[in-house]
Amino acid sequence: MVEDEGKKEEVLTQGKDKEEGEEKSEEMKPWEQHSAVISIPRYDYNATSSLLANSHSGFLITCPIKREKSATKEAIGILEKYIDSDHDAKRRKTCVEDADKECDGSRERAANEHVNSESSTSMEKSDILSLVKLTRSGLVLFKFPFDKSPPIVDIVSQVFQSLESGILKSPLWCNRILPIQGTCCLDEKELKKIVTKLVEKFVNSRQKETGNTVKFAVGYNRRGIEETEMKNLQKSSSDSDAFALLDRNKCFSVVAAAVKEVVPDSMVDLKDPELCVLVEVLPLSGVPDKTAIVGVSVLPRALVSTKPRLCIKALVSDTKEMNKKKK
Repeated sequence: MVEDEGKKEEVLTQGKDKEEGEEKSEEMKPWEQHSAVISIPRYDYNATSSLLANSHSGFLITCPIKREKSATKEAIGILEKYIDSDHDAKRRKTCVEDADKECDGSRERAANEHVNSESSTSMEKSDILSLVKLTRSGLVLFKFPFDKSPPIVDIVSQVFQSLESGILKSPLWCNRILPIQGTCCLDEKELKKIVTKLVEKFVNSRQKETGNTVKFAVGYNRRGIEETEMKNLQKSSSDSDAFALLDRNKCFSVVAAAVKEVVPDSMVDLKDPELCVLVEVLPLSGVPDKTAIVGVSVLPRALVSTKPRLCIKALVSDTKEMNKKKK
């Protein structure tokens, strides 16, 4: 009899714990309900100093505000399909083999690291991209190490092709994925240098398509930085040229001069450009005063939209979104 009562009390306790767990789950936000089973990369807090010192390639992703974590997870799932991580896998295998030769303790540590990596995301396993902390909502930034330059424009092109063919499902949270081919401080010499380099690469790879004359357009997204902290710093700065390139026209003239230096017969065409230079001010966390970092991309016409402004194409067109809502 006592045993039966004990079992009954145990069942009641388990039922109560289950109810409390369900109540807690209902109170949690959508993302928090999955945080225990979905792993995303931690911020690379050395990223800002590295971006100040070196040019990096990467991806800038736009998403709905307060959906950055969901977009991060979704972006990892998309990008991991197209990033070649064979080199990194071989490098890690070599490191593990070397550790095994040293001692049994090293073998155990290598095994533990392997188990931990299996439980993390595929992006963390490949150890290629790092997540950068930003000061603006609705944005996610991944960067590659400065000594790696994968074909990021081709990667984004493959994403669009897979979406169009139906191989890849339409994303829910990622609106746009901008391939950033290089970064630099918002300085006239540095900006001109990186634009010249990227335009030369673009023209050389498409010589048959472009010929001696190239129609180009320039897009510049400051994301409101000139209206907030940068504007205040400019007023208080003794150096009047510190933020000269935050002026849209000034930035356009510097970029146009760099394009014409590579292709003297080039001309501006905002409606149907063959070559599009996109400059994005990156709202990085921890950037020193009177400093701004920009990401630069030189893209073909197929990857950009010209209306209402020049920018990378949306992953899902507005027409498709409207059709989904009607259904």
